[in-house]
Amino acid sequence: MEKQNNWLEEHKNSIVLGDSYELIKKIPNNSIDCIYTDIPYKYVNVGKGESDLSKRMGKKKMELKENGLEDGVDYSILNEFIRVMKKINVFIWCSKLQILDIINFFDDVGCRFEILVWCKSNPSPTTNNVWLPDIEYCLYFREKGVPLNEGYELKSKYFISPINKSDKELYKHPTIKPLKQVEQHLKHVLKAGQIVLDPFCGSGTTCEAAKVNGFNFIGIENNKKWHKIAVDRINGITADGQTSIFTDFEELTK
Repeated sequence: MEKQNNWLEEHKNSIVLGDSYELIKKIPNNSIDCIYTDIPYKYVNVGKGESDLSKRMGKKKMELKENGLEDGVDYSILNEFIRVMKKINVFIWCSKLQILDIINFFDDVGCRFEILVWCKSNPSPTTNNVWLPDIEYCLYFREKGVPLNEGYELKSKYFISPINKSDKELYKHPTIKPLKQVEQHLKHVLKAGQIVLDPFCGSGTTCEAAKVNGFNFIGIENNKKWHKIAVDRINGITADGQTSIFTDFEELTK
């Protein structure tokens, strides 16, 4: 336990390079106030074809494969999520195919849940007998005794914005989520000085949202490319090596 406590203090407010399935075991029991993460998505296999839809889905799947993001998640890590949290208080971005499995897992341990959504105002115009890809899903679970902070502006279960092209250009990650939405979620469930864990850190959105709002954080990322981008990001540097608006924010708030 002492080694675990030391690991937690040593890596607080940093992003660690490594395997989240192993590194999370170094975190002490009941030490994390919230987990906020965008897990590797699971997508249905799409058949080969020449339609616009097949080409778009094939391109999306290839982009995820190239970035190590297409294989889904080993749900055994959810047991570790429960172990490290003081009380269950967790946001999980996932694909539609993962919703039922994750809800069933947390329902079995007695959690209440919400399905939060990012509604994209300018989705790609897929047709061919399918719905538009204009929603992404974030599942939120909490156990009895976890309070929500007041503030009408924090309580909406949907967030509307265009496709997150600007952040994607800055940090290159194919599934990057809107920083403002992540900030809203964290401000709804955390108080100053509490700690959020993101075990699938990607380009560091959770960590930036925590840092600019006075929360502590730990990020874990196993991909060296994303780890570097995330570390640079919380230090105010974009993927292209440019100074970001985040640095300007820090200067304004000193």
